Amino acid sequence: ATSASAHSTQRSPRGCSPGRARKAWDASSPSSVLRLEPPSPPLDDGFVRLEPLTLDDEADMDAIARDPDVARFTYVPVAPAKDFARSWIERYLRGWEEGALAGFAVRESGGSAFLGFAGVVRLDADGREGEIGFIVAPAARGKGVATRALTLLSSWALQAGLLRIELRIDVENTGSIRVAERAGFVREGVLRSVHFKQGLRSDVAVYSLLPGDVPPAP
Repeated sequence: ATSASAHSTQRSPRGCSPGRARKAWDASSPSSVLRLEPPSPPLDDGFVRLEPLTLDDEADMDAIARDPDVARFTYVPVAPAKDFARSWIERYLRGWEEGALAGFAVRESGGSAFLGFAGVVRLDADGREGEIGFIVAPAARGKGVATRALTLLSSWALQAGLLRIELRIDVENTGSIRVAERAGFVREGVLRSVHFKQGLRSDVAVYSLLPGDVPPAP
């Protein structure tokens, strides 16, 4: 499953260990600044674990960047440059430093196998809104990885202080649409003929999750 963005309640889902979302904001102070910081311990539901990306993930990120479905449905370039994966990871390393983005490698819980990528790919800190993207490696698809990773990440993001999380998914990407709905996201409508990269246009479904929405247990 891939979302176009791959460039709950405040309680964690059953069976999840979402870690502590350290926050530099106070809900009673609208002017306070929201920052995203790596969760400690890592997000883990006993099936998948989300760990902040590092340069050690370069080969795995390069492999998923070259998958045809990723080229079709995400902001990843159609023909990634040789160093694209490194620059992709470095974007999220800077994002963690600035508290402005969150990029995770999705792994097996209790193991090291790379299953995909998930992250907060866009953040409006003042508005406390963000966009999430996710990509599952081809060999791991069809096993519930995307739904579990999205549920973990969205729950953590709401706990970190976001008041709205958005997904943008190509209307033909039925796999990712099913993932969004299983994770409790609400479909709001379709943006028609949106330019999303390299002269390509697509109809994009918009899904959202708010603190008052209750995602189903994975």
